[in-house]
Formats: sequence, C-alpha cells, structure tokens
Amino acid sequence: MTHDDETRLLASLQRGLFIGGEWVDAEGGATFPVTDPATGRTLIEIADATPADGIRALDAAVAAQEEWAATPPRTRSDILRRAFDLVQERKEDLALLMTLEMGKPLAEARGEVAYGGEFLRWFSEEAVRISGRYGLNPEGTGRMVVTQRPVGPSFFITPWNFPLAMATRKIAPALAAGCTVVVKPAALTPLTTVLFVQILQEAGLPAGVVNVVNSTSSSAVAAPIIADPRLRKLSFTGSTPVGKKLIEQAAEGVLRVSMELGGNAPFVVFEDADLDKAVDGAMLAKFRNIGQACTAANRFIVHAAVAEEFADRLTERVASMTIGRGTEEGVQIGPLIDDKAVAKTGELVADAVSRGATVRTGGSAIAGEGSFFEPTVVTEVAAGSDILREEIFGPVLAIATFEDEDEAVRLANDTEYGLVSYVFTQDLARGHRMIDRLETGMMGLNVGVVSNAAAPFGGVKQSGVGREGGLEGIHEYLSTKYTLIPVD
Repeated sequence: MTHDDETRLLASLQRGLFIGGEWVDAEGGATFPVTDPATGRTLIEIADATPADGIRALDAAVAAQEEWAATPPRTRSDILRRAFDLVQERKEDLALLMTLEMGKPLAEARGEVAYGGEFLRWFSEEAVRISGRYGLNPEGTGRMVVTQRPVGPSFFITPWNFPLAMATRKIAPALAAGCTVVVKPAALTPLTTVLFVQILQEAGLPAGVVNVVNSTSSSAVAAPIIADPRLRKLSFTGSTPVGKKLIEQAAEGVLRVSMELGGNAPFVVFEDADLDKAVDGAMLAKFRNIGQACTAANRFIVHAAVAEEFADRLTERVASMTIGRGTEEGVQIGPLIDDKAVAKTGELVADAVSRGATVRTGGSAIAGEGSFFEPTVVTEVAAGSDILREEIFGPVLAIATFEDEDEAVRLANDTEYGLVSYVFTQDLARGHRMIDRLETGMMGLNVGVVSNAAAPFGGVKQSGVGREGGLEGIHEYLSTKYTLIPVD
C-alpha cells in the first residue's frame, strides 16, 4: 500500500453522521480527529455527535421499523448478500482503513475482513429461516401458533479493536431479523464503520434502517437513547465495568441486552501436549491483533514438566517478531491503540517482575513516534500478580506452572471472567473433561483461534450474556409470540 492509496481512501470517506439515510453534520458542527496510533498523526476529522443527534438517529430507526419488519425475508437476505459481495470487492480498502485507524498489520486486517464479512453471508442465509410452530394443544381444545417477531429498534455500542467484525456481528443478525439499528462506534476507530455503512447504502439498504452516530461522548450520547421507551434492545462489546453500568441503565426499560464483556482466557498446556501445536496455538492466541482481543490468551498455565521447553520455544519465536506500522511489509506487531494502553501494559509487566517473574524477552515500551510495546514473554509469574487477574490487552505472554489436572482446572477457573479457554492435550478423555470442567462460554481444544460466524460467540460469569453468531445469534433479535386458536 502506498501513501497515495491512503490519501485516496481517506478522501473517499464521508465525514458526517448517518441518520435517516443521509450524511449530516453534528449539532453545532462539532468534529473530532481520528488518529493513526503508529504515528500519532491525525488521519481525518469527522462529526462528533451530541445527545440530541443520538435521539435524531433513534427517531429515524423508529420511523423505519414497521416497514423494515414487514419487508420480505428474501429481500432482507438479498441486501445482506449484496453487502457481503461488496465487502469482498472493497476488502483492500477496508483492510487498509482498519490498519490506519487501529494499527493491526495488513495481513491481520485482511483476515478481519474475511471474518467480518462472513456474518453478512451467514445471516443473509438465516434471514429466510426464521420459523415458528403450529399444533394442537394437549387438551385438544385449541391450535397453538408460535411465531417469531423482530424485537424492534436496537442500539449498538461497538469497540475499537475489531472495527469491521464487531459492526457486522451485531448489524447483520439485527437486519436479518427485521430490526432497525443505531450504532455508536468507538471514537478511536469509527472510520471502518463509516465505510461499511457506505457499502450498505450501495447494497440498497432503505433509509433509517441503520444509523450511525460517531461521538467522543459515548456515555452522554448513549444515556438518552437507552432511556427512551421506544428502544427495545441494547448490545455492547467492551469492558465488564462499562457493561455493568449499561445493564443497570437498560433495566429501567427492561431492555433485551446482549453483553460481550471482558476476558481472562486461560491457555492450559498439559505434559502430553504436542508442543509444536501448542507453540503455534500460543502465538495465534496471544499475538493476534497485537494481543488486543477479548479472546486473547491471558494466562498461560503450563505443566511444570514442559514449561521450560515451552517457554524457550516461545521466547525464540517472540524475540524474532517484526515490529512496525501495520502498512509495512512483513510487520507482525503493530502499535497498541494509544499511549494509555502502552503505559498499562508496562505496569502489568513491572508488577509481575516485582513479585519475582523473569522477563525472557521484551518488556518495555518503544521510544519514538507511535504507541509501541515490545512483544514480551514473562515466566515464573507468581500467584496474585496483576497480570494474572487483569485483561492484559497487549503483546505480553505470561507463564505460570501447575503439577496436576485438578490444579490446572482450579487456576484456569480462578477468575470472575469466563469468555474462552484454550487447552492442549493429546489425551482425548482429558480433553472432554476440560470441556465440562472449564467455566467458559467457548473453548479451543488444540487450537488457538475459535471465532467463526457459524458458531455462538459469548461467555459466562462476568464475561457477558447472550450470544453472537451461529444459529443462536439471530434469536437475540427475535421475540416469541404465542397465539391460541380455539377448535370449533
């Protein structure tokens, strides 16, 4: 990708809010800059929505709801399928834009385009499969009709780390079900959502069905939308503390909620594991998206018999990783999202070292422009270290050890989170025991990446409620209605 490619792409983007099918200025004309985390420089400035703009967007979604719900499923399906095709046509633009505003290497950004696009294809197929049932009640006095109806206007708050996939994972099932939506993308990475909505326009989406309010004042814009009695659904991906506050706000209107919150994923390596596969899986599970993923392996829990060899192999791989701006050829580690993320990552490493941990490679922020932190391996991490309790969200791999299966399970489950876990063992029976014993909503058995549009994504405990993707994903946007027809 050249500088001319970047300039052309940024010049093609709309700069406003998308409300009722039109690109409009924010109230008062306010804007904010979107920054390249690899350089610290401003990419472009876009409209900065006010609370009043948020209500305007909800007005548009409410106005479009009845007609969109009545739109034939095949028509909704066709629009989503056209959007999928257009995403494939624009995959290089989408990948470059994600790299510019978020920092991930282009190779990974292309992977996100493929992954994010699959939600459009999957739910285009699910739109025509919404079904109910019909039958005689047990008493023989009436016929029961059970139907599925769209929940109604929905509000989405999306995170910065997967700008396309987090938008498509929410928008696609909502549209397939017949719901209209308002989207508030993360202020750090709103541009990918802007380009995606331009693609939805091109795919023929009717005005008002999707509305976008970019804003630096997330809570101020979100609060009146959530409090509005016309809203029927709230979906959020982000931190657990913010999710708790949103659930509390949603309770007033008894809103349907989907919450994909924090993670603290254990990566358990047993003594019989295939270490080649375990090391490959660890590199994917830890360093994908520069470690900035809720599904990132956070705690490496390795049997003492293989811990040293596992650490040696990983250290060699990690020490050779190429760091730089994600647009550069061969880069494997891009910048963290901002300087605050760099500082937090450094604090976690420092705390672990203060408790006796050893830094095998990396361990420091990188001086110069941009928000870079060295890819890092830390071993001999003591119980109670912050790095084992908090979500790292950076390129730091922390290893602790265990002696037997029960201890591994206890350590893995010793967290309030329960999003995903990873287990490496060649013992099939043990693998099945881990499926039953580990308290997570997802698990990778001898694999380092689990996400798939056809699978239900979500966690247990304080990692959230609800599921996105899979057969389950569309039901988050449907309500069940039962009707009794008496038998004459």
